Amino acid sequence: MQYEVKVLRGSEGLMAIMLEAADAVDAAAQAQAQGYTVIAARARQQWSDFPALDVATVRASEKTGALAEVLSRYIVYQSQMEGIRRKVITSSIYPAILAVVGGLVMLFLMLFVVPRFSHIYADIGGDLPLMSWLLMQWGRLLDEHWRLFLAGIILLCGGLVFAATRPACRQWVERKLWQFPALGKRLHLYQMARFYRSLGMLLQGGMPVLDSLRLVGGLLQASLRENLLLAATRIREGGSISQAMDQYGLATPLALRLLRVGERTGQMGGMMERIAAFYEDETARWVERFVKLFEPLLMTFVGLVIGIIVVLMYFPIFELAGSIK
Repeated sequence: MQYEVKVLRGSEGLMAIMLEAADAVDAAAQAQAQGYTVIAARARQQWSDFPALDVATVRASEKTGALAEVLSRYIVYQSQMEGIRRKVITSSIYPAILAVVGGLVMLFLMLFVVPRFSHIYADIGGDLPLMSWLLMQWGRLLDEHWRLFLAGIILLCGGLVFAATRPACRQWVERKLWQFPALGKRLHLYQMARFYRSLGMLLQGGMPVLDSLRLVGGLLQASLRENLLLAATRIREGGSISQAMDQYGLATPLALRLLRVGERTGQMGGMMERIAAFYEDETARWVERFVKLFEPLLMTFVGLVIGIIVVLMYFPIFELAGSIK
């Protein structure tokens, strides 16, 4: 991740330098190793890369006389990316509500209802099934130490909120998400869609390929940015764009074929936008399929957990009623 470090050195005065680092501490250490006195270090927000892309696109299109065409493509690009974001957010609303409501019901049962039932069974006595006995033991433990449990919940919530505000924690979560095979692949495709859409737009605006690659690098995840730097070096040394992208994992087989077509026809920008459109469509289809599968699975899981808790609480009563008959 890129960090902006404000530094001092000799008579150069206060300045800001950009460094690639794991966290703010690492960025400060790198700056100190270069002889700077570090004043502050903060993560560079990715949204700042988009204004740079906008300005570069407009400047390049002014030189080629295609400003109107480039602006129209940029509007289409923005609407497509916003459409994907809205689709993801809209599809996540119902599962999120279901998970929150189900979690609250389970907490109510475990933190309020089960302790009350534990008192009833303690007064009645008798043998309980193993799982019911364990559930009642939990209720008694919670009833006796509820202040400690409440303090633990408050500390846990506070710790989660604090961690969510730390860039290092967010980067750790992001790295873990990328390590899941299925999810990591989709995150990769989504970033590739943004990458190729922006790169194609810059190339069609008349910007040189190496300058375009430098600008769009900020849209990629850290490991992909490193691969992009290697690919740019390969292109600078005379290699083709398709070979460089394929060698460093920045092109799928379909993208590789389209890049080769673009190199033969001279329509590289248009081919990159077609690659982006394919990635965007595939991402949208995957999100739709995932939500359709995840919603019933989540409902089944929440229903099973709540049902098991209720059955374990009432099972001794059922046995008692059977013995009375």
